[in-house]
Amino acid sequence: MLNIGSNINEARVDGSLKALQHDLAAFLGFGLTAAEISIHGLDAVKNGSLDRRRTSEIKTILADFPFHYSTHAPNPLNLMDRSYPELHRDVLHASLEFSSEIGARCMVYHPGRYLVEEEFGIRGSLSFTSHEKQELRNHEAGVLQEAADAFPEVIIAMENARPYRHHSPYCYAEIPKKLSKQIQRINRLNVRMTLDFGHLHLSARYYHLDAVEEVKAAAPFIAHCHVHDNFGRSVYYTEKSQTHQIPFGKGDSHMPVGWGTIPFDELFTEFIRDYDGLLICELRSRYFDKTGESAENLAAILQKLGVWVR
Repeated sequence: MLNIGSNINEARVDGSLKALQHDLAAFLGFGLTAAEISIHGLDAVKNGSLDRRRTSEIKTILADFPFHYSTHAPNPLNLMDRSYPELHRDVLHASLEFSSEIGARCMVYHPGRYLVEEEFGIRGSLSFTSHEKQELRNHEAGVLQEAADAFPEVIIAMENARPYRHHSPYCYAEIPKKLSKQIQRINRLNVRMTLDFGHLHLSARYYHLDAVEEVKAAAPFIAHCHVHDNFGRSVYYTEKSQTHQIPFGKGDSHMPVGWGTIPFDELFTEFIRDYDGLLICELRSRYFDKTGESAENLAAILQKLGVWVR
């Protein structure tokens, strides 16, 4: 049986341990059995180092709840960063140390970006050569190999990325098949994939991909899932307001399962029989009160496929 959970939203908790306790208690009320802990949302890593006192406080809170835990590394972590590569390496290792400390089996990691969103407006569109991009992927692979060897008890689950109009392809992981190739290149049993259904839906529409074929090719590497919904229309990086995007079915909405147009049953069919990871409904904080509905909708989809959840 599989476990369905949700994310402790970093903006919602914003470093507050009281907010963490509140949301974990709410998760129990929603009937969830798993929770994904935002490392950056709880200030567990500071300036590239693990804050051990803070980690101890967080562990005490987590121990009061019966959840299966995963973690999410800081979003700005980029192993292709050219200004402060050692700092990003340190953040990766500190995040893995935190994950190990709280007993999380899996840590979500956003794969390297040739150009990060924060610099889209400064640097314009992508201007790297194929050789330069390959060198950046090689560097990321080497750092992840080192980290995977140092923390064999934690799965580093590389998440497929969403596309942006005008600036894509800013990241190779926008296409799951390319992410699978990088995972094969890294060649570590504890480096696997987080399949983000919402990001896949956006990429499939943007790049005219067959989403089912992408999942079929990635299936051997999927160890973790982010399950949320959207309508498949990508946006420019300047489009931030959900209230402006939703009327037009635009953006990485992170809505409850069943609210958008993602064909979850078709995608789950390609891998769910052999899957033993967590299923995290990664919702925006505006949908917090609908977390239980999202989990129920997901459970219903899985039950139709003959898969039962706790």
